[in-house]
Amino acid sequence: MPADALSPPEPGQRRLAPRIRARLHELYFGKSDRSVRFRLTVITIDLVMIAFFIAAPLIRETPAFLFIDYAVAFVLAADLLARALASDNLAAWIKRPVTWIDLFVLVTLLFPLWLFNLAFLRVLRLWTLVHSEFFWDTVGRRYNETRWEDVIRAASTLITFIFIMTGFVYTSFARTEGIGGYVDALYFTIATLTTTGFGDITLPGTWGRVISIVTMLTGITLFVRLAQALFRPYKIRFTCPTCGLRRHDIDAVHCKACGELLNIPNDDEV
Repeated sequence: MPADALSPPEPGQRRLAPRIRARLHELYFGKSDRSVRFRLTVITIDLVMIAFFIAAPLIRETPAFLFIDYAVAFVLAADLLARALASDNLAAWIKRPVTWIDLFVLVTLLFPLWLFNLAFLRVLRLWTLVHSEFFWDTVGRRYNETRWEDVIRAASTLITFIFIMTGFVYTSFARTEGIGGYVDALYFTIATLTTTGFGDITLPGTWGRVISIVTMLTGITLFVRLAQALFRPYKIRFTCPTCGLRRHDIDAVHCKACGELLNIPNDDEV
């Protein structure tokens, strides 16, 4: 065995891993222009991946599908590894539900032929992206803690639900009476959750009726949530130091719950 095989690593080698982690942490969480540009690039790649997830049933039979699928899997794996290295607490990062969703999406990408029936759940990536501080600290900095944050979050939840239900209907009832393809499944989902109910496409059997009921009830709830975010009087988020109430009128001086004097920051102040 060579003598240098048992020799300790050079000081530069020992410092390499901490330097990489520090650089990644700066890129993912830093405030510099370089960090913001990096995160914008990551978010753009995320949106491209989500578009692929939505379009996957339409291009599944094309020769390029597997190549694109594995390319997306490679990019997602690299992003997860970089986020793990950039995290201050790896154990806490692994325990986050968002991480488990991303790992599940990665598994479906690595085994597309065996797990394609679960691939519709990949669209959850849209929900996790728009509901992450990573997104709002980068793209939504101007609209963070405003009405538009609530609107965009509610809209992303509705869109995510639409495509998850579309994928579920397509996977479960494809090539049955009425559901001839992905577009038919999308049409059925939109018609059902808006309670339009044209009746030209219906799902067979008791299971089909149950899915229709769940789609209608959930769709109404999500539409109401979006309407509330758009039209109800907006309340600013500021935690009362006494009672902990987090929602207050924009011009509130005292907390409605306990009467504590509030000092809500004004963005117009210099």
